[in-house]
Amino acid sequence: MRRRNLLALLPAGLLATPALAQAAAPNDRPIRLIVPVAPGGSQDIVARLVARHLGPALGQAIVVENHPGAGSNIGYELGARARPDGLTLIAGADSLSINRSLFQRLPFDPVEDFAPVAQVTAVPQILVVRADAPAASLADFIERSRRTPAAVGTPGNGQLSHLLIEVIQQATETSWTHVPYRGGALALNDLLGGSLQGVMINIGAVTDHVRGGRLRGLAVSSPARTAALPDVPTFREAGLAGAEAVGWHGLVAPKGTDPAVIQRINAAVGQVLTVPEVRERLAALGIEPVDAPPEALRARLRADAARWADVVRRARIEAS
Repeated sequence: MRRRNLLALLPAGLLATPALAQAAAPNDRPIRLIVPVAPGGSQDIVARLVARHLGPALGQAIVVENHPGAGSNIGYELGARARPDGLTLIAGADSLSINRSLFQRLPFDPVEDFAPVAQVTAVPQILVVRADAPAASLADFIERSRRTPAAVGTPGNGQLSHLLIEVIQQATETSWTHVPYRGGALALNDLLGGSLQGVMINIGAVTDHVRGGRLRGLAVSSPARTAALPDVPTFREAGLAGAEAVGWHGLVAPKGTDPAVIQRINAAVGQVLTVPEVRERLAALGIEPVDAPPEALRARLRADAARWADVVRRARIEAS
C-alpha cells in the first residue's frame, strides 16, 4: 500500500507553485532518466517520485527507463556513454561508490565518469530480528552469535547492507554467516520463517514490520535516530562506534554535462523536496530528503569509494 501511495503521489498540477515555476525553463525535448535497477525497489520508487514532480518544475517531460542487471552496471554504463547534452540523467545510489572496487574490469569509472547533480535522499540501514528472538539488544545479539554463529541475510552480495555487516564483524571480532538474496523481500520472508537470525536492510523495507510488532530493530546505521523508528537506537548508542553507513538516492549526469544545466536541475530538485506531501511520504518510509549542491555529492562519492574499497579488500568480497 505504501509503495502504491508513493508512486501515485501528487497530481502534477499541484506542483505549479511560484517557487517551482521560477525553476522552470520550457524545453520541448524530453529528459531521459535511466534507472539501473528493476521496477519496484526503493531506488526505482524514489526515481519515479522525483521524475513525476521534476518534470513540471523544469517545464520538460521526463521519460523513465529501467535498465537493470550486472549490479546496476548496465544502466550506469548506458548513462556514462550518453551524450552530455543535458537530456540524460541517471538515478544513482551508493552502488556507484561500491561498484568501483567490487567490479575490477568495468569499461567506465563509476565515480569519475559522471557529473553529480543532486543527492535526493539519505537511507539508513537497520539490523532486524524476529520480534520473539531471544536477543533483546545489539550487544546481546553479538554475544549470542559468538557462542552460536548467526545467519544474517542481506538483499544482495556487495550491497551496502553486506558491507556494513562486514564492518560490524571486523569491529566486534565475530563471525556471521552472510546469506545474500536477490532482493530484500526474500530475506525478510526467511527471517520471519525462522531460517535466519537477522537481516541487514534499508530501513524503508521494514518500517511497517517493526511498527507492527513482527520484527525488532536492534540498531540503525544513521548518525542520529530516525523519525520513522525513533525507539531504535543507533549503532553508536548501542555500543558500536564506526558502523555509520547511510545509503542515498540521487541524480547524476554524463561527464561533461554543462554545469549551468546541472545547477538548474539541482535547484529544481531542491524545490520539489519542499513539497510537504513529498517529505511526508519519504519520512514515512524512513527515507530522509536531502537538499545539497552537486559538489557535496561529488565529495561523498569519492569518500565512500575510498572507504568501501578498504572494506571490500579486507573482507575479500567479490561480485557475484
